Amino acid sequence: MEFDPDRDGMRPPPLTRNCYNALVMPRPIGWISTLSPVGVVNLAPYSFFNSVSGDPPCVMFCANGSHREGGRKDSVVNAEATGEFVFNLCTYDLRERMVATAAHLPRSVDEMAAAGLAAAPSVKVRPPRVAASPIHLECRYLQTVQLPTGPGGTENYTVFGRVVQVHISDAVLTDGMVDVRKLRPLARLGYLDYAVIDEVFRMARPD
Repeated sequence: MEFDPDRDGMRPPPLTRNCYNALVMPRPIGWISTLSPVGVVNLAPYSFFNSVSGDPPCVMFCANGSHREGGRKDSVVNAEATGEFVFNLCTYDLRERMVATAAHLPRSVDEMAAAGLAAAPSVKVRPPRVAASPIHLECRYLQTVQLPTGPGGTENYTVFGRVVQVHISDAVLTDGMVDVRKLRPLARLGYLDYAVIDEVFRMARPD
């Protein structure tokens, strides 16, 4: 089948649910911690997240939709206001806590604490890290790019940040390299589906 998403939407017959998230997968989960201007910790997972450059190291996450109290989502507002955010890698063992942080809570609630997660201080930025996560990237805010508003009125804001401090647990290293089998990172698939990465294979490049 084929279709025009602007004309037909993302679930024309015979599709029964929005298929878009099932078309580009697996996707890394951007578990983003920020701090509001008044010091409230926000922690939220974003399935539209990725590394976008290696030199200098930069990442992005995209927040779709709005906060239930109105306005843009906390992660975007906080990153812009404070100039900082942290990426926390989500592993299979942390999957239930990650899903808990997807809850829509008031802006005044510390979402890391609400999910039962201990915080660890960062080195170069103010937002705390998820202590149980084996990898953290402390980021300085670079810019926000507003994407087109969707046919249904959804606003989309992509936030870019530069990595200024890296944390890697020694427990996930093997022979000086990050060992994905020890990490067991979680990936986002379509619908309500996820995958855990615990098998890898190698292929040599042509040159």
